[in-house]
Amino acid sequence: MGNSLFDQLKKSGLVDDKKAKQVKQQQYKQAKQKGKNATPTEAQEAKLLAQKAQAEKAERDRQLNQQRQAEAERKAITAQIRQLIETNRVQNSDGDITYNFTDGTLIKTLHVIEKVHKSLVNGRLAIARLDQGYALVPTPVADKIKQRDAAYIIDTQTSASEPDEDDPYADYKIPDDLMW
Repeated sequence: MGNSLFDQLKKSGLVDDKKAKQVKQQQYKQAKQKGKNATPTEAQEAKLLAQKAQAEKAERDRQLNQQRQAEAERKAITAQIRQLIETNRVQNSDGDITYNFTDGTLIKTLHVIEKVHKSLVNGRLAIARLDQGYALVPTPVADKIKQRDAAYIIDTQTSASEPDEDDPYADYKIPDDLMW
């Protein structure tokens, strides 16, 4: 009974020496790899933690860079809008005719001259927000400003909604330049 299974298989001719050596090498390699993977060393753990921390830092830096870039872009657009308004604003428009418009839910008033009032009513001029006040700019400039940020332009054009079929006053149009 001193014969091992390998010796018995060799005597019967089912296994040769070359095949036996290959099997032993594979078993040895598996045992060695199992030993390495089973107990990672402190150096390997530190290396993994350092790589993880570096990846997290890179992600935070990328997000911070995106935020900074978006802020710089927003500031550049604001500066472009300010320049468009200041260089194209209508000068000497202060007068004695009042022009009422809505800014959100508030009703605001501008005192303008007659020529400017007609231009506003006809849609050739638009009202733009500038700091805490308002400025009058030509409509093409207002369109350029709307492309960058529509919040700077106040929509003074009334929407032409469909008249109700049962409305008895549908034939009577209210003029936009009605003076009270």
